[in-house]
Amino acid sequence: MAVPKRRLSRSNTRHRRSTWKAAPIDLVPIQLGPDTYRVPRALVRAYQRGLIVPPQH
Repeated sequence: MAVPKRRLSRSNTRHRRSTWKAAPIDLVPIQLGPDTYRVPRALVRAYQRGLIVPPQH
């Protein structure tokens, strides 16, 4: 794991951390049989191949 070469001031550390933003997951509608599901874009192929079973509500 990388280690900083010198200590950051408290204000610099907090400013740096405040720039980290989480983005919402991009959900894509897919058609599986008669039903339409909204799944993450990265998992579309897995759902289509049947590797992941969609949740039953």
